[in-house]
Amino acid sequence: MRNFIILLVMVLTIVGPSAVIAAIGFASIRALGRNPSAAPKILPAMIVSLVFAEAVAIIGLLVLFHLFG
Repeated sequence: MRNFIILLVMVLTIVGPSAVIAAIGFASIRALGRNPSAAPKILPAMIVSLVFAEAVAIIGLLVLFHLFG
């Protein structure tokens, strides 16, 4: 039962930020397709958003390993 809980929490920890990364990528490509001249404004915001989403995933996994390790 403990292994199932660990697996479930790990999957949720990875799926959440992965969905955010997919949404950010989709929205940024769509925005760049509509207005390519806005790239200097869109790309830095996209990169910062991706960094925060990845940081949430890493922190979640570190908490998981700390709790069940």
